Amino acid sequence: MSLINERQDFSTIADLFLLHGSMQSPAFLDGRLCAGLAMQDLSAEAWLEEVCLALGVEQPRDEPSAERFLGWRRQTLDALAASELGFEPLLPDDLFSLAERAQGLKEWTLGFMEVIQDAGEAPRKAWSPALREAVEDLEGIAAMETDLEESAENEGDLFALTEHVRMAAMLLYTEQHPGMPQVENAENDTRH
Repeated sequence: MSLINERQDFSTIADLFLLHGSMQSPAFLDGRLCAGLAMQDLSAEAWLEEVCLALGVEQPRDEPSAERFLGWRRQTLDALAASELGFEPLLPDDLFSLAERAQGLKEWTLGFMEVIQDAGEAPRKAWSPALREAVEDLEGIAAMETDLEESAENEGDLFALTEHVRMAAMLLYTEQHPGMPQVENAENDTRH
């Protein structure tokens, strides 16, 4: 089985970054990846180039690393385009502290917003009011305080913010790719 088809999670990608000499979180690049796939249909070649630039390397260190980076892109694209609406941003999981998870969400949102801002105002004109509002909300999330104390209330708030980010990413993708995913016809596509 090819590494490109393996499930990539936050820790796997963070370890891959370490192999390339980078201590940065993959959350920021994942935000850029999601917005890039939605706004520009980011190609595999362009994605590898962006990852290498962010990591300060000319190319992935070996073929398995390149396959993992491409698998990350493929997994994200498949999740954004799937009718199940199961997309999840690549963020630190429950093994990380609440503050680390909040920081990851903030970094993801900053990466996502950077791509949207780079696209300029022209694409926004065709957006629905719901998408415009969701993106405006992301600006607040990108500026949030991340030094959170461990508490059930903060846990719940972070979950709600993460869900908002997830929905905004899927909404952007679906509006930029009409008919993908075909959520209205998902049940009709089942064959028995």
